[in-house]
Amino acid sequence: MRVLRANPLTLVGFVLVAVIVLVAVVITVAPHLLTPYGSDAPTTAYGQAPSWAHPFGTDSGGLDIYSEVLYALPFDLVIAFAIAGIALVVGGALGLVAGFWDRPGTASGVASVVILRITDVFLSFPSLILALAIAVSLGRGVWQLIVAVLLTWWPYYVRLVRGETLAIKHLPYVTAARAAGVTEGRIVLRHVLRNVLEPVIVYFSLDIGTVLVTLSTIGYVGLGVNYPITPEWGSMIATYATAGITTDPWTVFAPGAAIFVTVLAFSLLGDGLRDVLDPRSRRVLAGAGTGGPTSTSPAERQEEAAEVSGEAGELPAVPLGEGSPAP
Repeated sequence: MRVLRANPLTLVGFVLVAVIVLVAVVITVAPHLLTPYGSDAPTTAYGQAPSWAHPFGTDSGGLDIYSEVLYALPFDLVIAFAIAGIALVVGGALGLVAGFWDRPGTASGVASVVILRITDVFLSFPSLILALAIAVSLGRGVWQLIVAVLLTWWPYYVRLVRGETLAIKHLPYVTAARAAGVTEGRIVLRHVLRNVLEPVIVYFSLDIGTVLVTLSTIGYVGLGVNYPITPEWGSMIATYATAGITTDPWTVFAPGAAIFVTVLAFSLLGDGLRDVLDPRSRRVLAGAGTGGPTSTSPAERQEEAAEVSGEAGELPAVPLGEGSPAP
């Protein structure tokens, strides 16, 4: 809470994401609590401007835009989380293998080279262009949309996790764990994976917004799902942009604003998580939030070092002599 008070934008991001997730859950479980209209139920008002009865107006077919935007929220959010989550698991596992067992002349070294070369092939193409090409070949549909984006998304997590793993596996506490006879599997789980999680979680929270923009772009060019059968923000903009942008501009503004707010919320959340998860940034912001000094005592520095290294509970701490200099 001290960190959140010290950085108001972080608090805004947390609140926005909480509200967005709560609205998505309510729309999925009990949509009548937030809107009186169904996802494809026309009203008696046709092409009506925003009003108290219809906050985002209606389209020429009588559909309530406010209801359509809310019904599209769970769909876009679940797909964005699914794509980013699967990419994190698959790419993270491959990156961990390619980074920790990168030994030339061994079977694991060959596997690492193969993983990296396949990753380079995918990264050589712009992700959006490659996703569009795959979407064209697969056709329109929910699963086709997920596969098209997912096939272009996992390489980024391979590079991120491999880079962090290479930086961590040569640190002194990993060397000390090997000298103490700790197995490599335990080293990966207790030391490497725990320290890799921090940047990966931050990147994942920022990645939700990027995936959402990519999904909306594919839907906008007509390769996403069929609207209004399946409400989706990008497909909504594509449907109303040709005919309604001049006569009914609110039909395009509402889904566009929903994309903007959602992406902004997850971007602020990612920046906030970076401050919260990093011990040094957290200590500085906590001191700023309380108005107190940011200096730390030797005990606090030792605790901070344990947080950063991830070795707490694995290797015994060696006490310093009375006249020994502090590390």
